[in-house]
Amino acid sequence: MDLESLTRTSGEWLRGTGPESDIVMSSRIRLARNLAQFPFPSRCSDSSRAEIEALLRQIIERLPLPKPLYYFRLDNLETLDRQFLVERQLISRELAESHGHRGVGISESETISLMVNEEDHLRMQVLRSGLALDECWQEIDAIDDAIEAEVNYAFSEQLGYLTSCPTNVGTGIRVSVLLHLPALVITKEVQKVFQALQKIGLAVRGLYGEGSQAMGDFYQISNQATLGMSEKDLIKKVKDVVPNILAYERRARNNLVKENRQSLHDQVSRAYGNLRHAQTISSEETMHLLSSVRMGVNLGLIDDIEIPTINELFILTQPAHLQKLRHERLESAERNVVRASYIRQRLADVHPSSH
Repeated sequence: MDLESLTRTSGEWLRGTGPESDIVMSSRIRLARNLAQFPFPSRCSDSSRAEIEALLRQIIERLPLPKPLYYFRLDNLETLDRQFLVERQLISRELAESHGHRGVGISESETISLMVNEEDHLRMQVLRSGLALDECWQEIDAIDDAIEAEVNYAFSEQLGYLTSCPTNVGTGIRVSVLLHLPALVITKEVQKVFQALQKIGLAVRGLYGEGSQAMGDFYQISNQATLGMSEKDLIKKVKDVVPNILAYERRARNNLVKENRQSLHDQVSRAYGNLRHAQTISSEETMHLLSSVRMGVNLGLIDDIEIPTINELFILTQPAHLQKLRHERLESAERNVVRASYIRQRLADVHPSSH
């Protein structure tokens, strides 16, 4: 696998095949771990970081998985390539912008990503399409066990796994689902949902996690603290609340169709028309229009474009992806023209149909 080949494919989590994938884009479980014999990354010398990277790289490359992981040394990659991996949800912004020896092991399907020398020595994540937290947990738990058989993790009998950030101490787990909630945004009910989630200790973030905007009406919902609860408890906490949000979003969608089908159909058709004909378009506007179209497809208002195509366009029209596709660096205005051209090309054979 090289980064060029990734520009022509999409990860399994974008295929829109998992349970509840009309609203749940993906499920993700992340584990934070540190090696007992080294200081945390923020206190590490460059030579220690190099030692950690070399040690974990060897272990990652020989993990007993059906297919070996591909490993990239991030300090050898250009800024654009690192940004490209961020856009694909394979590495965090922190890892991309960090310094010194660091790397990532990625599975061919892009469902597994093991980050070395991020905020913690090791950040593992497993992604799945739709609502599939149990499957994510089984896979990441097995990977964690395989690595722990070869190294000593920083662990306290009293506290559990020790991490750089106090909120991860304990299980070191972050359980999250990425939801598409356009109807709750349109009806302005989304704030109510967030307030209810915060009361029960769940965090709401944008598409790229902490500190990112909720572009395209995508929201990540995850646990905030891990101490004092088991992995199963935390997964159950997120799993229990998601069906309520799905029901709320579906009710909002159905009400929009019932109360003003024509107006909604018009909004969706205009969004689709703009995407098919725009000569220049920003990343933000693209996300906004794709969000409307995605909802329109799920409501049967557009029936000859498929959800995986729309899901892919959310990622493939991001700045680094466009530059990788064109094999050249582009200024913002140039990207807007290239983005519009790429979208027109992808949608060229698709024609909206009315009901």
